[in-house]
Amino acid sequence: MKKILLFGIVLFTVLACNKNETPEGNLHLTGNIKGLSQGKLYIKKIEDTTLITLDSIVIKGDSHFETTIPLEKPEIMYLFLDRGQTTSIDNDLTFFAEPGNMHIETSLKEFYAGAKITGSKNQELLDEFNSIKSKFNDENLAIIEKRIQNSANFNQERADSIELAYERLLKRKYRYTANFAATHGDYEIAPYLALTEISNINVIYLDTIAKHMSRQVEASKYGRVLRKHIYDIKKEALAKKE
Repeated sequence: MKKILLFGIVLFTVLACNKNETPEGNLHLTGNIKGLSQGKLYIKKIEDTTLITLDSIVIKGDSHFETTIPLEKPEIMYLFLDRGQTTSIDNDLTFFAEPGNMHIETSLKEFYAGAKITGSKNQELLDEFNSIKSKFNDENLAIIEKRIQNSANFNQERADSIELAYERLLKRKYRYTANFAATHGDYEIAPYLALTEISNINVIYLDTIAKHMSRQVEASKYGRVLRKHIYDIKKEALAKKE
């Protein structure tokens, strides 16, 4: 009797756990936009160069939202907020979606900058990359400011020095990105960064990133596109030699 009772408890526990699990091949996305009482959310992705809507959610009274979207492999998605009549341009949020459970916590005041996204390893890596990328962007803005200042009272020697600083910054940024992608070849962020950040880098670096991709990543959406991109670059280079 005790064994039957124990089995019943175990079975109930397993069923209860399974009930909360997300079916394989789906993204279960939950979130909260603090301060939002009314509006509409759109979840979108790029399909064949076209931005398509996967789901829309009406927010009325409760700032929490929940949806389930078919998703076989990790890829970039976008959360758009329709605030209604407003002049705000802080209305879109990029996130690296993965099958399973993900959560987006943000606010109406800082929709993009204040967002905390959990449940995706690719998103963690994207956040890590973006934190370094922002430093490169800050350096680039400083260089642009120097260009503007120099144009007001032009000096060729100063202009050459500014351009040299820009070239060095660009090389550092490209090398960092290539190394970051190659180091994380087990994740879809590797080919994604290669395509979106350094697609025009020397094909040798792209080849290195591709060689570090796992089979699973190579078969992913961005993995396949990167392979084709490398093939097209080499094909074009051969055509120029003929």
